[in-house]
Amino acid sequence: MNQKEEYRILLVDDDEKMLSSLQSLFESEGFNVVCATSGREGIEIARRFQPHLILLDVIMPGMDGVETCQELRQLPTLQKSLIAFYTARNEDYSQIAGFSAGADDYIIKPVKPNVLVLRIKALLKRNKARQLSTVIQSGNIRIDRERYIVFKGNEEIVLPRKEFELLALLLTAPRKVFTRQDIYREIWGAEFGDKNRTIDVHVRKLREKIGDQFIKTIKGVGYSFETAN
Repeated sequence: MNQKEEYRILLVDDDEKMLSSLQSLFESEGFNVVCATSGREGIEIARRFQPHLILLDVIMPGMDGVETCQELRQLPTLQKSLIAFYTARNEDYSQIAGFSAGADDYIIKPVKPNVLVLRIKALLKRNKARQLSTVIQSGNIRIDRERYIVFKGNEEIVLPRKEFELLALLLTAPRKVFTRQDIYREIWGAEFGDKNRTIDVHVRKLREKIGDQFIKTIKGVGYSFETAN
């Protein structure tokens, strides 16, 4: 597989030395790489470049990474683009803010170059596999993966990317119990400690939008989707 032809990566970081290093790393792996030194510049480049994946820092002057991610997720043409943070901020609240803004992964520096490349390749591969099945339905809940739209009966519901992917995962196997670690690995591609509340925040927001009756909590284990007509 020729990754340079297939995958485009946008790097966003105000540290030009870091950008240069990352650009060389990913180009050596065959990716087509473009860089931006600010959140605003990153958004403008993303509109034109249409990257498969955007890797950005959290701490940047002017518009920080979380704000940048939020604006990117508002652009219809970038709904299929993956967004991953690459940052030294390792607090739980920073990770929750990043994922709540619509990030697909949160990678904490420092990371060995070969490990970072493998994380990005795994993220791209997992995303490609998810897109193979475009429509999933259980009861009166139907999701269209290609358009990122959820239907509850005839009602159309638009969800942020991570909430959409969480619902899509649960719908792939109604009544199956997905453990918290299963969900983290599938949706965020990472392991999380028991104290991390990212998944709980997303489940709460999903329930507010589609109804409490659909997502069941299995205390101490995880969550399942309950069919309702």
